[in-house]
Amino acid sequence: MKELKIALLQLMPGADWEENLRIGQDACRTARQMGADIALFPEMWSCGYTIPEQLQQLRGLAVPADGAFVRAFARLAAELEMAIGITFLEQYEPLPRNSFCLFDRHGRQVLHYAKVHTCDFGDECRLSRGDGFSVALLDVGEDTVQVGAMICYDREFPESARVLMLQGAELILTPNACPMEINRLSQLRGRAYENMLAIATCNYPTGKPDCNGHSTLFDGVAYLPELSGSRDTCVLEAGDEPGIYLAVLELEQLRAYRAQEVHGNAYRRPEHYEPLTQQIIRAPFVRADRKA
Repeated sequence: MKELKIALLQLMPGADWEENLRIGQDACRTARQMGADIALFPEMWSCGYTIPEQLQQLRGLAVPADGAFVRAFARLAAELEMAIGITFLEQYEPLPRNSFCLFDRHGRQVLHYAKVHTCDFGDECRLSRGDGFSVALLDVGEDTVQVGAMICYDREFPESARVLMLQGAELILTPNACPMEINRLSQLRGRAYENMLAIATCNYPTGKPDCNGHSTLFDGVAYLPELSGSRDTCVLEAGDEPGIYLAVLELEQLRAYRAQEVHGNAYRRPEHYEPLTQQIIRAPFVRADRKA
């Protein structure tokens, strides 16, 4: 496969999961008409990234991973023959989780990921954390692609993308719900560059509180033989308005680049990285609201 087309569904959510299901299904159908191989939603689409303070209300918003909302997108993926990355507030104990499921073009679930780095300093203190990162082999028709996931705050830790790269990820799908300004966009650029992989991020548009659109695809390919200097790894940056933005990843170009360039894993020295696995938190980084 030379090109992988990723639809970033930068949409305003509705009032409840039923309305978000209808909006999401319509958007996926449109994305397929545009030629998309993968459709990606913003963070916690089932409830429009809403986290009530009252636990009973929070639990009431959560949907099961095998329930009607999520399974509807599995069936739709098979109907459209298009992979769908759906996001949702997942029923889970002791507290709901911020989750993502990826269905392939046959409607098979290939990845179920829960956000590891929850924002414990904010509303996400009322959520359970995920327990790790994993990579799935995604059938996209003519080819298969190694795909992993991060969710929003995960991208602010270089370890997230690094672990996915070490597991073979070529593409990281990143649902998001926050202002994507120059520094957060620079994080994504850096994660893609240093790991020689692509990162597709889908955000809510302006109009959703604390969001501003600017969904992106960074392909991580910084150098090409025909260029005298470095190239812009940003393939697409959406504006702030609602819309479906189609980003095209040159897959063969990325794979050729990964096979010869110097970043990624070839020259690492993990025997010297022991402090990365230590769990001691020292000043000035001690925070009383950090969940154990």
